Amino acid sequence: MPAIDFTKTVYELCKDNVEIVKILEEIGFKEITKPNMLSTMGRYMTIPKGAKVKGFNIDEIKNEFIKRGYEIKE
Repeated sequence: MPAIDFTKTVYELCKDNVEIVKILEEIGFKEITKPNMLSTMGRYMTIPKGAKVKGFNIDEIKNEFIKRGYEIKE
């Protein structure tokens, strides 16, 4: 089972696993696919911080990753 560390930045997570970009986009982080967004905002934004900014429920995001076979690290 792959793991996802919610303390890492979005850039770090996506650099190690490109599937995470797709999952984040499907969850509602549409901006992640815009050119340069990952290399700018993604370098300091974590998934929990992004969820807070967007008003998303972090538990729903965690559950979505779990449903897709990920283990959550915090």
